[in-house]
Amino acid sequence: MPPRPVSSPQLDPRDWFTADLTDLERQHLRRQVRQIDPLPHGLCRVEGRVCQHFAGNDYLGLAQHPELSEAARRALLEHGVGAGASPLVAGYSRWHRELEQRLADFEQTEAALLFPTGYAANLGTIAALASRGDTVFCDRHNHACVVDGCRLSGARLRVYRHTQLDRLERELRDAQGARRRLIVTDAVFSMEGVVAPLAELAALAERYDALLVVDEAHGTGVWGPGGRGACAAAGVAERVPVRIGTLSKALGCLGGFVCGSQPLVDWLRNHARTQIYSTALPAAVCAAASRAVELLQANPNLPDQVWTVSNRLREGLRELGLPSWPGSQGPIVPVLIPDPERLLAIAQGLIEQGQLVAAIRPPTVPRNTSRLRISLSAAHSPSAIDALLDALSQAAAH
Repeated sequence: MPPRPVSSPQLDPRDWFTADLTDLERQHLRRQVRQIDPLPHGLCRVEGRVCQHFAGNDYLGLAQHPELSEAARRALLEHGVGAGASPLVAGYSRWHRELEQRLADFEQTEAALLFPTGYAANLGTIAALASRGDTVFCDRHNHACVVDGCRLSGARLRVYRHTQLDRLERELRDAQGARRRLIVTDAVFSMEGVVAPLAELAALAERYDALLVVDEAHGTGVWGPGGRGACAAAGVAERVPVRIGTLSKALGCLGGFVCGSQPLVDWLRNHARTQIYSTALPAAVCAAASRAVELLQANPNLPDQVWTVSNRLREGLRELGLPSWPGSQGPIVPVLIPDPERLLAIAQGLIEQGQLVAAIRPPTVPRNTSRLRISLSAAHSPSAIDALLDALSQAAAH
């Protein structure tokens, strides 16, 4: 008889889970959730303290707006909690139709298509537009959902830096044999607050017959005329055939969307898997988001307060010798603190002084670039900015 194989001991997954978590702890990179209860006027409750909330993306302060809550309440009473199905099956109500029409009107495009999240919008759209035989050019600083969409597509992936567009042009020239070429970029990079060179990218896309895809997640509601986004601010909105946005930041709700031509939207409705196979957004969310867009359309100066407090904070940081990230603009204000241990200590010190600021560490950002990511809102007053600057001065001194 042949010898019986010697069985090796079964690896208990808990062992390597624990080992990895221990290693993350040692590097001060282990992530933990904390309960944060939002309050009106740019405040929140964390660890039993009422703090100014500088860690979210509610740029226009709409997440607590009573008119959004009332719109959601009415739809909730009429339609219930969940949509009950994917949009193509039975999950498309009059609130979904109204929101898509309102978004298309706001973005000045023919049509818009809703997704359950901004992550799903990027993942599904990019993976549908590109496949094997294509080449996708992805900015090094793009959000994870954009990167994941590029990888999932199966296309050849080329990474470029928005500060080195000459290299991107060489790569585009070399990829002339690809079936399709996509240039994919964030409009505003979420960890730096830097705007992509959208006019230059539009010109390259046109020169090399590439499809330009822009994620306006951090541009919508803040940048451009009436808050229409960074593409509109750069004067190239009509030259960007695929614009992706989110309802969960400046619009204060939940969900993602794509806006563009009617053929694009119809095509994605038939090919974007994260839209086809996901349960639709709740009607109450659609009703609230529709009201948020309506408020922004009726009050085109709504973003002005965000810029006022952003400029005040940056000036104060310069006076403290804590300059924000080079080239950053608008409500995302990163302050570089490369050592994760010191970063966490400063962030905790800020909480103890009533200021909640996000401590961003690898792998969200590259090693040696850990940072405080201060996120501002129209709900923040000038006095709140002054209090944050005082707290930063004390926390950074230790």
